[in-house]
Amino acid sequence: MASMLKKAVPALLTTLLLHWFSDGMHPLWPLAWIAALPVLWFAAQAPAWLSAGVAFLAWFAGSFTLWGYFVGTIHMPIPVACGIFAFSALAPTLAAVLFGALLRRGAAGLAMLVVPAVWVTVEYVYSLLSPHGTNGSLSYSQLDFLPALQMASLTGPWGITFLLTLTSAALVLCVSSRTRRVAVAGLAVVALALAFGTVRLSRPQGGEMVKVGLISSDLKENMGVQDPGEPAARLFTDYAREATALAQQGVQVIVLPENMAVVLKPGDDQAFQDFADNTGVELVAGMLHVDTGTGRKYNEARLYRPHEPALAYDKQHLLPPFESPFTPGAQLTLLKKSVGLWGVAICKDMDFTAPASLYGAAGAGLLLVPAWDFTSDAWQHGHIAIMRAVESGFSLVRTARGGFLTVADDRGRVIAEATSWSAPYASLVATVPSRHETTLYLRLGDWFAWLSIVLLAAALARLLLRRRAD
Repeated sequence: MASMLKKAVPALLTTLLLHWFSDGMHPLWPLAWIAALPVLWFAAQAPAWLSAGVAFLAWFAGSFTLWGYFVGTIHMPIPVACGIFAFSALAPTLAAVLFGALLRRGAAGLAMLVVPAVWVTVEYVYSLLSPHGTNGSLSYSQLDFLPALQMASLTGPWGITFLLTLTSAALVLCVSSRTRRVAVAGLAVVALALAFGTVRLSRPQGGEMVKVGLISSDLKENMGVQDPGEPAARLFTDYAREATALAQQGVQVIVLPENMAVVLKPGDDQAFQDFADNTGVELVAGMLHVDTGTGRKYNEARLYRPHEPALAYDKQHLLPPFESPFTPGAQLTLLKKSVGLWGVAICKDMDFTAPASLYGAAGAGLLLVPAWDFTSDAWQHGHIAIMRAVESGFSLVRTARGGFLTVADDRGRVIAEATSWSAPYASLVATVPSRHETTLYLRLGDWFAWLSIVLLAAALARLLLRRRAD
């Protein structure tokens, strides 16, 4: 037992550090491929209770890399933050226990597969139950690694998580000559997936090109104007002035941030309609719409069209507790253009696979997304939306306050990007393809998550049957 405890400490500390730096607001993506390796190596030789303890403590402690964001930035209650950290340790704990148990029973292949199967199952169930959707998935550590990101077009985020954890399990099996063939098979699957991603990135993209403009201001007086009337009118007029300058550069649509000010009645946003009428350029702007008749509040994005009524989209996924008083929307907003179909979503909607997948199913080639981030999460939260573009086959234009102005294509390539604090009114002009591609993920949905659930069930059945036989 003493020798096991000596091995437990380095396994725990190494996984803690790997998880710490491969998670958080600025993950180091290469580390995510081996983050689970030390605890799985330990689980291959340790009793179940000890490997479970090491895996849980390592992942739980490593999750505190998010402490400053959870508690300091979004003011999450400490017990809630600790509960989330503990839940995040569930997948590695179960994976370690099942990995060791199956190895001891001579089922090396199933042991290797059960690790990613557990991880994907836990992430998928969490995404269905959580108000934060897929946020927190291991897959988001790979947003900068484009070959791996292409798996989202086949499997959604679940296939990327599977590859990451499969790699760690396969590398552990490389140590023993008895399990090396299984390990090679697992690593070959990873290599094939990355080869697919490389080939997909090399394929030429067609479609019409659209010149887009993005504007955002982090000036204190422009951050969430909650007084309707003159304060809102002043803000809208200032943004319309900046938008006019971009219109003179030939942009076809301009995207402004989320929830800029309060509107109560028709005409409160007249500056934006006047802009569209005078320039012939579409404009998307986010605002808080209060229905004075019912008292309901909507986080709304309005799409202004020249000489036509504005189209409205109400945010479907609201951020608790900040947006708990708001009424969620349920409808898509689509605009048919000669260059393709455009859709509108808002910020946190992109933490979920839908409504992005619904826009993809409708054939959208360009998604316009007003947003509002918290500065410290500008990269992490802002780039989650890029995976939705890869999954559902559209280009993305996302404008955030306290974050990035981002233009990306349906391969996840960032075409242009700027920070909202780079100027009093930060702006960006870029050309992006407006082209829809129907992906396997769009056709089959979360098929890969269900496949992982079946693999996990098979592994559990094997263990139970073997235990009865013993």
